[in-house]
Amino acid sequence: MTRMNRRFFIGAAAGALGAGTLWPTAHSEDISQAAGSLQLAPFRFDVTPPLGHSLHAGWIKPAEAIDDPLEAIGFVLLGAGKPIVLCVVDWIGLLNEAHIQWRTALAEAAGTTPDRVAVHCVHQHNAPFACLEAERIILAQGDLPHIIEFDFFDKCLGAGRAAVRAALERPVPVTHVAHGEAKVEKVASNRRILGPDGKVASQRGSSSKNPEHHRLPEGLIDPMLKTIAFFHGDRKLVACHYYACHPMSYYGDGRVSADFCGLARRRREQDEPGCTHLYFNGCGGNIGAGKHNDGSKEMRPVLSQRIYDGMVGSEATLRPEPIRSLRWTTHDILPPLNPQFDLDALLRQIADRSERVVNRNRPAFTVAWIRRYQKKIPLPLSALHVNDVSMLHLAGECYVEYQLRAQAVAPKRFVACAAYGDGGPWYIPTAEAYTQGGYSVNVAWCGPEVDAMLTGGIQALLSGADG
Repeated sequence: MTRMNRRFFIGAAAGALGAGTLWPTAHSEDISQAAGSLQLAPFRFDVTPPLGHSLHAGWIKPAEAIDDPLEAIGFVLLGAGKPIVLCVVDWIGLLNEAHIQWRTALAEAAGTTPDRVAVHCVHQHNAPFACLEAERIILAQGDLPHIIEFDFFDKCLGAGRAAVRAALERPVPVTHVAHGEAKVEKVASNRRILGPDGKVASQRGSSSKNPEHHRLPEGLIDPMLKTIAFFHGDRKLVACHYYACHPMSYYGDGRVSADFCGLARRRREQDEPGCTHLYFNGCGGNIGAGKHNDGSKEMRPVLSQRIYDGMVGSEATLRPEPIRSLRWTTHDILPPLNPQFDLDALLRQIADRSERVVNRNRPAFTVAWIRRYQKKIPLPLSALHVNDVSMLHLAGECYVEYQLRAQAVAPKRFVACAAYGDGGPWYIPTAEAYTQGGYSVNVAWCGPEVDAMLTGGIQALLSGADG
């Protein structure tokens, strides 16, 4: 495993800047003068798919039962220039046009612009996977299961608009911010196990029954669950929790669930019915629970308890302080395509009826990214900086190294990373991972240049934190 350090981060970022690879749309807005007139409007709405709807893009069993509902939860921050919207969704991903439509719908409802909206997914797998272009591609074949049904997708957008508008009718003053963290025991482990030749020898996954996977060390992870909370005086209004790990205990059985992270979040809300709790998956692209999870049904409540304990421990360290400054920064990147993918070959594979569903539906996501890249539609990155706290909003399934780099480049700030924003590129490995191989590299639609671009984007977002 790669050991992360500040020196490496700065070198990678400098290389990106020197090569001129950063997308030139960085923007920062300082509204510290408005810190005394801020308001929060929390919202939530149901995004549970109907029975029969595809889960995980149609290549696992469709929804047969609802074990627990899926939700989109967020808040609108008012009084800081144009409203700012943060939202996290119990879906696998929102990709490309689907992500843009969600940000646009929430922006319109909040009276703001899409560049001031961050939407992320928790990434549970017994859940919908939304890419509208990929759905159009497979519909043209006539024999493939849905990726996302348009009517259901539009219904969720309508519910989101209504929830935001209703929330804006009852905003609450926000005066204080606090941050905390606690170590989570026996959940995260690095999925990529390297052999003596430096190549990926095995993937541990979200669960494993392989004793060797359980014996090996956790590898490179971020063991800390971080919490950022907003208060009105001593009343906690919103608590945002961040932890980097694939959030699946088991899946594929057709039983819709927010899984162990969603269940832990819901339990915290039962503890504190006056506080809205959000759970953001950090840079968990190469992180899963495979060392500690055998995939049995008995492990879901165990893992949920461990995340819950992390939330409680993190919140126990919260020390509210008056909001003195607030800054919103944005930065777009457009990483080049992974050269291993050929558009014509992908289209032939999708049309090949002798292939399994997964080998036809999954390439539709690759084609969707290629077409997006051809249209030069960049990936949005953003950050909300409050006092010495930074809430970083990244795209795709980033490796944990990006989260550790972000913390290293701003050591005087409390940096919490939310990945799984616009999921268009699928996995975002580090540059060195491309030569090591493994599953996630084979489903990374961007080339290795994405490392320098994302690293530089992180630095650009954090360099605007203090004006």
